[in-house]
Amino acid sequence: MKKTKRLWALLLAVVMALGLITTAFAAPTIDSGGKASLSLYKYDITAASADGAWDAASYVSTGVQDDAVTDKLAQYAIQGVEFSYLRVASISTYSQRESGQYKVGVLYGFADDAVLQAIGLTKADAYKSGSGVFYFTSDKLNKALADALAANATTVKNALEAAVRNGGKAMPETDANGHSKVGGLEQGLYLVVETRVPENVTSTCSPFFVSLPMTTVDGKDWNYDVTVYPKNQTGSPDLEKTVREDKNSTGKNTGSLTDIADGYAHIATASVGDVVEYQIISKLPTITSKATSLTTYTFVDTLSEGIGYNRSDVVIRFYKDAGCKNLITTWGEDSGKFSVAYDDAANTMTIGMTETGLADINESESVYTGSVKRGYSDCTMRITYAATLTAGAKLGDSDNPNEVVLTWKRTNTGYFDTLQDCCHVYTYGVDVLKQFSDGKGDLTNVNFLLHNDTDGYFVTAELVGGVYHVTGHEVKESKATVFAPNGEGHIRVMGLEDDTYTLTETATDKGYVLLKDGIEIVITAVEGESACETCGVKLLTASGSVNGDAVDMEDGNAIVPLTVINNPGFDLPKTGGYGTWMFTVGGCMLLGVAAFIVVRGRKHNRNDQ
Repeated sequence: MKKTKRLWALLLAVVMALGLITTAFAAPTIDSGGKASLSLYKYDITAASADGAWDAASYVSTGVQDDAVTDKLAQYAIQGVEFSYLRVASISTYSQRESGQYKVGVLYGFADDAVLQAIGLTKADAYKSGSGVFYFTSDKLNKALADALAANATTVKNALEAAVRNGGKAMPETDANGHSKVGGLEQGLYLVVETRVPENVTSTCSPFFVSLPMTTVDGKDWNYDVTVYPKNQTGSPDLEKTVREDKNSTGKNTGSLTDIADGYAHIATASVGDVVEYQIISKLPTITSKATSLTTYTFVDTLSEGIGYNRSDVVIRFYKDAGCKNLITTWGEDSGKFSVAYDDAANTMTIGMTETGLADINESESVYTGSVKRGYSDCTMRITYAATLTAGAKLGDSDNPNEVVLTWKRTNTGYFDTLQDCCHVYTYGVDVLKQFSDGKGDLTNVNFLLHNDTDGYFVTAELVGGVYHVTGHEVKESKATVFAPNGEGHIRVMGLEDDTYTLTETATDKGYVLLKDGIEIVITAVEGESACETCGVKLLTASGSVNGDAVDMEDGNAIVPLTVINNPGFDLPKTGGYGTWMFTVGGCMLLGVAAFIVVRGRKHNRNDQ
């Protein structure tokens, strides 16, 4: 009897042990009452990849916070990113007999088909349905989302973003560590989209599903605190403003409007009256969905006081490449794609994209097909216009800076971002002091011509307040301006570019000797020590020479000074002088002798007859 009891006791112990073993190795079950959380970390993958800190192949998404990732990418954290989430399906376990077999699995039940339609699924694709709920497997959902994004990423992203914005909630913006977290979430399948990005993020990441909770990587447990690392690429639009001197006056460019390198630079010199041509080049940001669409793209261009807009000549061109070789389209001012407004008091020109123009930039299908990118994403915008240097231009090293500011905004940002660039135009002058060595000459009888030897023209100018302001140039000498000294003997000519000139004296006062040769004046502008804080280029500093000898330019290297002296001619015998009187008397005596001989000869002839 005792043996029998012992046997039953042993048997019961074995059964209990087997039961414990069975429990230990049974598949874990979800705590139906448990809450879940979602954590996100955002990093600048563009910069991390460039620095060699990120290798996508070396990181595996597990749903668990990876300290190795957060430590290595901490310096690349992106602050200010907003994600939004929407619970789209419940999690349920199904069990049913199929083909003589009993199958058990996990399904996700959708009561609303908006998300399903966005990723190309219909109710007919459901694994099963019941009570108005349609159930799908995870592999079915993942494949549908991936295929939809690959086929038409823009449309799909827009639809999913709209679904989440309409019914979901926003997570806190990522902090200085690139981290955002939301807790106390009901269990289910969530759709997560990126709804707001800072200015340096060029594209939103693709929408993704996440199950809360999710099975751990080893398949042995459930993870209620899921961490994901969605990727972004960063970068902003860029901006550059350059200028070139007019071909007709300089010959330094071919006049090509299709070559961005044809004479364009951040620095130029010009004479007053010259037309200078400007170009503004801006690489557009990456546009992938409505969250990254541009709602504002406006340029405010400011010229210095001494430069005036020619007006009605703004043209915008779009290119696929940064070198502006592969033209997409051209917009004129009559296109309705942009507006141009001038403020004469501030000397500004505002170029703003209209709704029609923004729609093209955001939605055009002429560039990308079957790509996550849309519109003119990452394309180059090039703006050209012309202006004229006026008498109000500043001379010398102080220059005439010309600034442009780009203001831009995306759909889901509550702020505007700006970029700034500038270029510089320089002009110079000469100050000729005319003197007579004896101090007696009449300045009003003095004339000069000024010829630009570098570009082959005579300078024309207008006299205002005793100063000549350059107005242009003429090839024919007959049309050139004749320069005359003012009452103080000065000929001030303002508004000359850095070139080689010949100053020729064409008339002087009577009794004085004209200059035998023209005077060579050379104005040279080279890079100085200081750089522009806005565009970063070295600013110019000028030097001058007269007939090959260096001179100290005045007023901040603005004006070349020189003095022209006329000397009297050599003395000839003067009217009324002693010598002249002797010649006069002698001439009269000779005339008298000749007349006496003629008369006497006639008398002898009569006597002989």
